[in-house]
Amino acid sequence: MLGLKLPTDPRWVNIVEKNIEDILTDHAYCEQKAASTAISLIVSFPEYTKLVTEMTALVKEEISHFKMVHDRILAKGWVLGRDRKDDYVIQLLKFFPKGGSRTTQLVHRLLYAALIEARSCERFRLLSEELEDKELAEFYRKLMVSEANHYTMFLGFARQYGDRNEVDQKWQNLLDYEASIMKNLGKNETIHG
Repeated sequence: MLGLKLPTDPRWVNIVEKNIEDILTDHAYCEQKAASTAISLIVSFPEYTKLVTEMTALVKEEISHFKMVHDRILAKGWVLGRDRKDDYVIQLLKFFPKGGSRTTQLVHRLLYAALIEARSCERFRLLSEELEDKELAEFYRKLMVSEANHYTMFLGFARQYGDRNEVDQKWQNLLDYEASIMKNLGKNETIHG
């Protein structure tokens, strides 16, 4: 369903289990960045009314997810750690050339967002199935459903605002590129890396 070309090595969960504090911190920042992305789309493309409406709802949802993760951090007696660079996103954002028409820029941003949400969904599924902490596994199962909805929403908007055939070709090319990135990731206690 997600279309990812290279699944995460299940051994990634072993790394996560040894570093729950780090993964929760990284996850919290991923939710904050997702809210920021939605705000950025509103600011950059205010003329797309349906997009603005959906992004407004997404900001609320993503910031509520941030709170949920932060609450889990606090419940364990920890504090939110510092944000770290996301090598996955840094590498991913190199794929599409800069510039182009506003529509092209919008489509590219929507495709990036769709892919990030798809990979998050895939990682959350793994955590929901493999974590020994059953409460945390259930937490990730619930979030997995949200990520899947976000993925389909972003991809749907890209297809709506761009030429469908061109968007689908770009999507496939981006999926191939993402698979090449993933070959060198999955060794850290981060949601994407």
